[in-house]
Amino acid sequence: MGRESAAEEGVLIVLTTVGDRESAERVARTLVEERLAACVSVIPGLESLYWWEGRLTEDSELLLIIKTLESVYDRLESRLREIHPYQVPEIVALRATSVSQAYLDWVRGEVGR
Repeated sequence: MGRESAAEEGVLIVLTTVGDRESAERVARTLVEERLAACVSVIPGLESLYWWEGRLTEDSELLLIIKTLESVYDRLESRLREIHPYQVPEIVALRATSVSQAYLDWVRGEVGR
């Protein structure tokens, strides 16, 4: 599949972080069960440094990599804000520029059903 086809489909990779395994599993399960994501990969072991309330903060976090379609992004973002444990969650959506046809077909078959 070429770059134009992937862009037309609007495949998105959405990134967010959470502070504990229980939150990661709850968020991932909710998004997949509600068909807002085809898959959520949970990657433990992040160390994040960031400014929060005027202080430099360092925390252990887990990264969630959410695979979805642009057509459901608004609903996914809204739901993620509802269930996310952070007051200001990181929600960063990246458009995939190339996606294999088989994977694209699978994502399209699972999201929004």
